[in-house]
Amino acid sequence: MAEFTMELNDDQKQVRDWIHGFAADVIRPAAAEWDEREETPWPVIQEAAKVGIYSLDFYAQQFFDPTGLGIPMAMEELFWGDAGIALSIVGTGLAAIGVVANGTEEQIGTWIPQMYGTPDDVKVAAFCSSEPDAGSDVGSMRTRAVYDQAKDEWVLNGTKTWATNGGIANVHIVVAVVDPELGTKGHASFIVPPNTPGLSQGQKFKKHGIRASHTAEVVLEDVRIPGSCLLGGKEKLDERLARARERARSGGGERVKNAAMATFEASRPAVGAMAVGTARAAYEVALDYARTRTQFGRPIIDNQGVAFQLADMRTQIDAARLLVWRASWMAVAGRPFTSAEGSMSKLFASEVAKKVTAQAVQILGGNGFTREYPVERMHRDSAIYTIFEGTSEIQRLVIARTISDMPIR
Repeated sequence: MAEFTMELNDDQKQVRDWIHGFAADVIRPAAAEWDEREETPWPVIQEAAKVGIYSLDFYAQQFFDPTGLGIPMAMEELFWGDAGIALSIVGTGLAAIGVVANGTEEQIGTWIPQMYGTPDDVKVAAFCSSEPDAGSDVGSMRTRAVYDQAKDEWVLNGTKTWATNGGIANVHIVVAVVDPELGTKGHASFIVPPNTPGLSQGQKFKKHGIRASHTAEVVLEDVRIPGSCLLGGKEKLDERLARARERARSGGGERVKNAAMATFEASRPAVGAMAVGTARAAYEVALDYARTRTQFGRPIIDNQGVAFQLADMRTQIDAARLLVWRASWMAVAGRPFTSAEGSMSKLFASEVAKKVTAQAVQILGGNGFTREYPVERMHRDSAIYTIFEGTSEIQRLVIARTISDMPIR
């Protein structure tokens, strides 16, 4: 296992520069258009597929980087380009993580390739966890999965919301309740194959930011899927449920994680890296603007009120990146998050992105408030980081519970 380092090796630098070039040459020029259109940027996704960025091989190479820095490095550069388009490119990854975190080797090999398709026929996937009455409160989840033993099929009913690629995905990963008496421990994840009857897209949301990313409800009405589509298999599920029931009876014992939390724990540092990318982009625009914008006979960066803001912005961005890199290295090194380091990285980077993009708008003044300059869009996009995959409040709750070992509410 590689030792922790803050210096990228030559191969990593080459990959970083390659991704940065794609973000600069392909993503950025298209950002304003697709933000206004509020549509999935299929041509950009296809371009990413053609060069190899939107592919299973690319993400596998970054995921298995022994330093742990492959994924956060890639996320930062893509989201430096534009958050909405980048999320359309990487949104499939959350569903893929759901399969890797909970599935068998056979399921991983069968379904993940179908999530991406080919450069000539790109596909996307969706991870469906949140519901109208169950966002942060996953214990309120109502979508049910009932096993039909006679047919070896699972029957899913319910409505999911806030699903990236929901309804347009080739493969949907759905978290559902299999044992309501066990609360969050009674959840499981299921693969819904392409063109499965009963799955449909509900409302498509018109959003404040990340407009190029498709977000919608997913409606499940008597959706029947083969027994083999239960992630991890039924034997593993039965064993996990048995442990959860025993723990519930004894009032303690081994902790059992639910399916959605296993996915989110693996992805939180990556979300932190996305936030770092957006913050860095806004900071760079503000820095360039402050150097060239002249007021009262001198560049505005010559004023401490502006210069000190930029100093704080850069310091916070670098601190956020280091938290993300630490958590990413710990994850690949098998180091337990004894202080919820994954949540720390997501929490801090998300808050930094909101603050830095707001400061960038302020430095640009009236220009920053118009769509002629990208910081307005970056500021809108940054709002999502403190909300999705666990709000900042939930991150603080996770951290507080971890460091105190108390059931804080």
